Amino acid sequence: MVPQKVNAAGLRRIAYRRSPRFFECPLEEMDSRHQQTVPIGLMTEMLHMSTISFEAPRGMRDFYPEDMVWRNRVFDAWRAAAERFGFRNYDACVVESLELLQRKSGEEVSEQIYAFDDKSGRHLALRPEMTPTLARMVAARQTRLPFPIKWYAVAQCFRYERMTRGRKREHYQLNMDVVGSEDVLCEAEVLGAAVSAMRDMGMPDNAWFIHVSSRALLGELLAKSGIPETQHPAVFIALDKRGKISDDDIAALLRSEGLDDAAIAKTFELLAVTTLDEAAALAGEDSPAIANLRALFALADTMGYGSMLMFDIAVIRGLSYYTGIVFEAFDAQRKFRAIFGGGRYDSLLALVGGKPMPAVGMGFGDVVVGEVLREILGDACPVERKGYAIGYMDNAQRPAAVKLAARLRTEGHNVDLALLPQKPKHFFSKAGAGIARYAVFLGPDDVASGAAQAKDLTTREATPMTL
Repeated sequence: MVPQKVNAAGLRRIAYRRSPRFFECPLEEMDSRHQQTVPIGLMTEMLHMSTISFEAPRGMRDFYPEDMVWRNRVFDAWRAAAERFGFRNYDACVVESLELLQRKSGEEVSEQIYAFDDKSGRHLALRPEMTPTLARMVAARQTRLPFPIKWYAVAQCFRYERMTRGRKREHYQLNMDVVGSEDVLCEAEVLGAAVSAMRDMGMPDNAWFIHVSSRALLGELLAKSGIPETQHPAVFIALDKRGKISDDDIAALLRSEGLDDAAIAKTFELLAVTTLDEAAALAGEDSPAIANLRALFALADTMGYGSMLMFDIAVIRGLSYYTGIVFEAFDAQRKFRAIFGGGRYDSLLALVGGKPMPAVGMGFGDVVVGEVLREILGDACPVERKGYAIGYMDNAQRPAAVKLAARLRTEGHNVDLALLPQKPKHFFSKAGAGIARYAVFLGPDDVASGAAQAKDLTTREATPMTL
């Protein structure tokens, strides 16, 4: 405990010196010159500050400039691809109604919501996903929107869940949704935009694949197996946990939902189906779900990404609102979690109070794709150099440097202007580690002659330029 004395002003006198060990030193052992009078509140603040961690809260992330290079690579590809496919940008507040999220996000997500009450007692939460918010926004203007609509957003989402590789407690994700059409071309457009984004990021086509199934198809097969439709949602939730828990645990979940051993065995038999033809043999070629899947594969071929689709009946998607085709993308080696996922959700607008309307969408998170990109492309993210770095030897050249920077910026160039005089070696070293394409260093002779050299940091060639 720190020895303390109280003076007449009501302040405690504490031992103080520069060493961080001063708290352990008895007051009488310290020279009087190293003692100060410190208010009690300030001392409490000093003690508290000494224990503050400089790390982000667990599960959250900070983005330093070198991290932003990777993030911008992903975000830029997302936005470019979404707009290339005609999706319009929208956004919403990160705080959402807790009731909406609990009712529409599914059992697992409901348990992971960051929830709180505001000062008026309203039950709110940080959004764990964007689709319920989209449904609310569309329902609010359902009589005025020109359907079908194609919207996209890059949204930050929060879930309090156990962290594993590829899973944080916050993440950004691209959401692309088409609302107002039952045509399977909607799924093809969403997937085509996602493929375009992956290619923009530099991901080779043979490094990842899109696994496609249909909840409608699985529902048909479950019904043919004698499992009533009322039990299908529970079966979907249980089967979606496959790979996360053992088959014995899944069987126990199914049994708890009222399925007998014969029904459980038939359910697992369905998961052994490996091709669309096998599924068609069980469901019948007149199955609407089979027809939609075949149409999607044909459209993907026409759009240039058919080789990247594979039928996988085990793709379920955990959220309860999916009704038709569902899909998830994985790296070819299955070393990581799903890169993106989504599907058709024709009932969600009605569930939030709007008029029934078909819709399809996807969520594409930044965490997993960032890890996959590093695995395939390496840790160093390639950066396109552009713009200028301008430095100067001493303050006498600063006005000329400022004038040159202003002119180049007016011409549309990015310019990193040195804030202090530098030696040439230090300037060129820092410029080389940056992202500028050209480096211009001004010394007394350059200013006197009215000309300088712009050094290309990629080719190392120098080009004369006027000041």
